[in-house]
Amino acid sequence: MGTSNFCTEGNDDHQTVWSRFETELNKRTTEIEERHKDELHALTTRTKELESGARTAEQEKAHEIDHANRRVEDSLREIAELRERNHELEAQMSKVARRGKLEEMCFEEEARTWVGINISEKLPRNGDFILAYRDPSGASLEPRLLVDNKNKDAVAESDIAKLVRDAKERTIPVAILVTRDETQLRQIDRENRWDRKDGVWVLRTTGQWLPRDLDVLKPLFERMRTEGLDFLDKNAALAQEVRRTFADLDRIEGELKKTSKAITSASGLVTK
Repeated sequence: MGTSNFCTEGNDDHQTVWSRFETELNKRTTEIEERHKDELHALTTRTKELESGARTAEQEKAHEIDHANRRVEDSLREIAELRERNHELEAQMSKVARRGKLEEMCFEEEARTWVGINISEKLPRNGDFILAYRDPSGASLEPRLLVDNKNKDAVAESDIAKLVRDAKERTIPVAILVTRDETQLRQIDRENRWDRKDGVWVLRTTGQWLPRDLDVLKPLFERMRTEGLDFLDKNAALAQEVRRTFADLDRIEGELKKTSKAITSASGLVTK
């Protein structure tokens, strides 16, 4: 009987201790939850902010990638357009080169038929050909004449400047710019067909006019051989006279062309 009471009292003590432990545990848990509630809220808020920032960063990255892709596409399209334009320019330049080459070949073939004139092979640079009168033995005489052929809509001042530079590079006192047609010469070219530029005498002419122009200048070249290359420099009035002679000849030839055209028209009317 005594033993049973002891066991009951022991169980009561055990229950009391356990209840006290649970109470203390709940109290401590509640304290811990309260203490970390604000920290947990802050962590939750920060987590949401980070998640939002990550989504925004992903959206911005996707936007940047899309923008970069568009720029790449634009660049590729621009490159393709530039290549196409480059091909067109190359084709045009090739046509111009072929036209220039044809002009040079025609000039060389024609010049080789002129009596008493030597013509060089095609020059690799600084002009197209070198012309010179020849003596009875066939040797070239001074002064040598540097020729540059031009077949373009209109002669530019840069063409004259380059011709003068080329002549000075070759130490040649006379340079000749030859166009295919007189319409390719500017008004200033036609008014100053024989002129001095930076120490070089320049003749602006056409393939059709050149043989006639050389006949006009031949006596001057002979005087240059006997009296020195500076003969013309000492005789400015003579150079002016040559310019007037060329102007007169050009005017006469223009009138002859008009007359020839009128005769042709009249012949056609008579035939009808």
